[in-house]
Amino acid sequence: MNARIRHPDTTEGAAVRTVQRRDGHGARHVRDEVACEVPVALHYNDQPFAVLMATPCELADLALGFSLSEALIRKASELQIDGIDESVDGIAIRMRIPDARHAVLADRQRNLPGYGSCGVCGSASIESVLRAPPRIASELRIEEAALHRALAALHQRQPLNAATGATHAAGFSDRDGTLLLVREDVGRHNALDKLIGAMASARIDAGDGFAIVTSRASYELAMKAAQVGIPLLAAISAPTTLAIALADSARLCLVGFARDGHCAVYAHPERLALTSAESSR
Repeated sequence: MNARIRHPDTTEGAAVRTVQRRDGHGARHVRDEVACEVPVALHYNDQPFAVLMATPCELADLALGFSLSEALIRKASELQIDGIDESVDGIAIRMRIPDARHAVLADRQRNLPGYGSCGVCGSASIESVLRAPPRIASELRIEEAALHRALAALHQRQPLNAATGATHAAGFSDRDGTLLLVREDVGRHNALDKLIGAMASARIDAGDGFAIVTSRASYELAMKAAQVGIPLLAAISAPTTLAIALADSARLCLVGFARDGHCAVYAHPERLALTSAESSR
């Protein structure tokens, strides 16, 4: 069965499979929704660049977000999607970027395929990964209460994970904690790239809000956030040392363990203000 043929009653990004469920009363066969994961090849100007293992929905967002967060283009108007082609082997996204931008790809050429839906995995050199992040220009500061409002809303905006239990989500909130956009994917990097692409298409100012992710805060996620100018990135799990170092240099507020009304701020805590009630304790 083709994983990309969607039954009308199936959640987008999922496929139905038969599974044997077992418990103390024995075994039974039931139909279960499973998250789709397929190879998605990214081609620029007729040349292959990377292969991501991704959920095959919102692929235009993925292509644009990846191109922006990996600094392959500077603005959305520099990318043209020529086609999204499906085959039994996977999906190929054919894109075109200005020749001057395409010329720099030779220094960051990927060894295909990439693994783990990762913007770093498959890179040909360390230099192509550890590029200097831009310093975030936004002076945004938010109250911690806004962060927790957005996190609470995110739990209700993950239909694919609710159906399958197998995906990550990335959301973007305004400074007041109103969740504006959410994207899901089996890969945490892909979820953030889809979000970045959707923000660019909607012309949402990355510097006027913050991002939240349902994963650890890895270097790659911190780099992607910094690259597009998001001033605060909050993750429900821990950060890594390299993510903290990058956040320090990029003026990115990096928050970990953001859940259940708590959080830990690892870089630039001045961007996350205590609410007035908390600060008076």
